[in-house]
This record gives sequence, C-alpha cells and structure tokens, in this order.
Amino acid sequence: MIDWNQPEIEFATGVVRQACRIAQRVQAGMAMQGLTKSDFSPVTVADFAVQAIVGRAMAAALPDAVLVGEESSKDLQTDEGKPVLDTVTEFVKKSVGEATPEQVCDWIDHGLSEPTDRFWTLDPVDGTKGYLRGGQYAIALALIENGRVQLGVLGCPNLGDNCQPDMGIGAMIVAKRGEGSWLNVLVDPEDQFTRLQASPCTDPKQARIMRSVEAGHTNIGEIDHIAEKLAVEADPVCMDSQAKYATLAAGGAEVLLRLLTPKKPGYKECIWDQAAGSIVLEEAGGKITDLKGAPLDFSQGRHLLKNTGICATNGPLHGAVLDAIGAVCQLP
Repeated sequence: MIDWNQPEIEFATGVVRQACRIAQRVQAGMAMQGLTKSDFSPVTVADFAVQAIVGRAMAAALPDAVLVGEESSKDLQTDEGKPVLDTVTEFVKKSVGEATPEQVCDWIDHGLSEPTDRFWTLDPVDGTKGYLRGGQYAIALALIENGRVQLGVLGCPNLGDNCQPDMGIGAMIVAKRGEGSWLNVLVDPEDQFTRLQASPCTDPKQARIMRSVEAGHTNIGEIDHIAEKLAVEADPVCMDSQAKYATLAAGGAEVLLRLLTPKKPGYKECIWDQAAGSIVLEEAGGKITDLKGAPLDFSQGRHLLKNTGICATNGPLHGAVLDAIGAVCQLP
C-alpha cells in the first residue's frame, strides 16, 4: 500500500486534482462566454492554465524539483497571444487568487527545464479532441529517475466507475514503482483508494483492443491487420487520451497500440504522452514496451528517441501481440 502522506505523493495528487478542476472550469466557462474555435480553443486555454497551476505549486512545494512540461509562454507574449494570455490569467486567478499575466507566464515556463537524472513531466491536457467534444481526457504528471518512471498520477475528469470509458464523475489514479496502481474518485480526496488489476485474459480472440477516437494518432489499417492476425472477436474499446491506460489497468481492455503512421514514419513519442500512463499500467500487472519489445527509455530528453511506437497490454497477451506486430508492420 502506498504511503499517502509522502510529500511528493501528497503534492502530486493535490495538484492534479486542482488542475482537473481548472480544466473543467475552462471548459464550462468558455462555453458560457460563447468563445469558439474562431476565437481560440478552450483546450489552448486549459493547457496553459493547467501548466501554470502545476508550475506555481511545484515552485512553492518542491523548489528544487525539475519540471519538463509541454507548453511555453512564448506565443502568449505576443500581440496575437495577448487575448489568450488574458483569458488564461482570469481562470488562474479564480483558482489561486491574485495573479498577473507576467506571473502566469513565469509559472508556465517553470516547465521549460530540460530533463535531468530526476525530474517531473507534465501533459497538462492529454486528449485534445476528447476535451473539445466533452469526452475523455487526462491530466498526466509523472516523476522520472534515471530514465525510469517512479511515480505517475492521472486525473481523468470524465471516467466512469472503475475507469470504464463511459462518462462518469471522474477518477484519480496513482501508481508508485513497486507499490501498485490505485484508484479513487476524483471529486472526493477522502474516498478510499482501491487497487487496480489488469485483465487476466490469455486468449487473443477475446482481446479488447483500445482505439483512439482521434484517427490520426495511429495506423488504423495496420491495427485491423493485427486484429486479424490475432483472430480477435471482441469488440474494440474507443476512447481518447492516457485515460486509456487507466481502463487497461482496471481490466477494461487488453491491448493498446501506437503504431507509426505513413505521414510520420519516424515519429518519436513525447515523454509526457506516456510516462504517467505507463507506470499506471505496469503497477496493475500490465506490460508496456515499444513495437519491437524494448522497454521504454525515458532518459533521452523530451522524446523516447530509442523507442519505436507503443505496445501496451494486460501482460499475458504481450508476446502474441508483439508477434502479430512483427508479422504485419514494417518497422524501421
């Protein structure tokens, strides 16, 4: 069982809950203001606001910590970016009290650090399209030491009971290396954590393959061919973001793939897109590697430069899925 009173765990769970609340406020508030994509996207505002909240909190609570985030305030500090910065600032003020645009930029840029031997990485809003249409998305924060994820927290505001992909009141998932993957209700910090366990399925025919609603994130045709190789009969599970890892960890599916697309044959995954989700799955008994079966190496900077794509499974099916990938995909 995780010691929930450890300072870094208290920080990570607290700040992710706060980040989820501001993401929800942005979503609701911008809809009420009638702002549309022709003005600027709610997800743009949420990305910056969440990173500002996390950067501010980390600077105060863990002043020596290094944060590697997805966003930079550079574009906000232009004439074109000023309306976005002003909107971000207003939402941040509602969360923390007083804040100036200059402070907000500084808090966002707290995440501009380069990876070191020990650092945190943040995806402020993972699952852009899911967020925009009111579907699944996640705030993902992870602690990495010597190229290996040691702590991961996923805040998933719309997940259903036991991390099911149907819309629900939200979930908080926390995983620590060697101490399991744990779930409680996002809206209630006092709710008791329960341990997650990946599916025990050993029959490839029964494998539920997770599909991104956003088609551009993988190679749909090759996933179909892999499913054929495995003789899959089960229906797929469709959802966005690293919330998929929570569903895998809870036994709601068996396979998640990030294949190379023809448009980006040399694509390397960003560390913040995989770090928190990877340890959530591993600590629930699942397995994650690249498409060639190599472990994920988070020591190569902001991208997984030594890895090609992602193969994540419940564990027992991993070898069969890798065999099918090898038979179908031409990997560099």
